[in-house]
Amino acid sequence: MPSGTLAGVEEAALVARLRAAGCVFAEEEAALLLAETGADAEALEALTARREAGEPLEHLLGWAEFRGRRVAVAPGVFVPRQRSGLLVDRAVAYARPGAVVVDLCCGSGALGAAVAAEVGDVELHAADVDPVSVACARRTVPPGARVHVGDLDDALPTDLRGRVDVLLASPPYVPTDGVATMPPEAREHEPRTALDGGPDGLGVLRRLAVLAPAWLAPDGVVLLECAAHQADAARDVVAGAGLHATAEHDDEADATVVVGRREARA
Repeated sequence: MPSGTLAGVEEAALVARLRAAGCVFAEEEAALLLAETGADAEALEALTARREAGEPLEHLLGWAEFRGRRVAVAPGVFVPRQRSGLLVDRAVAYARPGAVVVDLCCGSGALGAAVAAEVGDVELHAADVDPVSVACARRTVPPGARVHVGDLDDALPTDLRGRVDVLLASPPYVPTDGVATMPPEAREHEPRTALDGGPDGLGVLRRLAVLAPAWLAPDGVVLLECAAHQADAARDVVAGAGLHATAEHDDEADATVVVGRREARA
């Protein structure tokens, strides 16, 4: 049998295994696993078995694709969601070259890195409470960006107070009772701190809304991702922190972002 045919048989068998394991995009995943392992049959078998057991493909590859770029991820790190593209779009629209941009609850650093790449020359700071995520973020953000370990703004340098032009975050916003209904890939392999937003899902968002005004520059904005059904409540929370609050939704991506602006005084 020609070698090309043999490779085709191997890929078809791999696709069948992945499809049987419930992988919706089995063909694409098979191609990525084969590219990752090359001719190493042992490595391919090991990764395939882990994928069949439910580990996220991104954890196996060591990277996730976001906005056309590879983002470093590791086992136990939150995998960036494509719906967060709306959050990046809004941040890019508000930021300008030279802007101070802060990505809180940064996880892998995907969002802040995308903003920096698409805007250009920004002063980027990112922070997360999870050291493993921070290690990934440091591999993802551009040179010159700074990534800090700590709980929300506790991690930030104090000289950023009153200077932040864009503060963005995709905080955990799944209600505690809803975590058990999430796909196994998320609830079993991503940190609980990146998923569980408290009883109504807005616990961390409330903390972010309260802390944001002290860090924002005049006319600075805070951008917070949430679920569509949380938009009204989240907007009220941001308005209650003294910011001009609006909510935006993208039906196609099923993405919602609440925008809070610190209006400059006349």
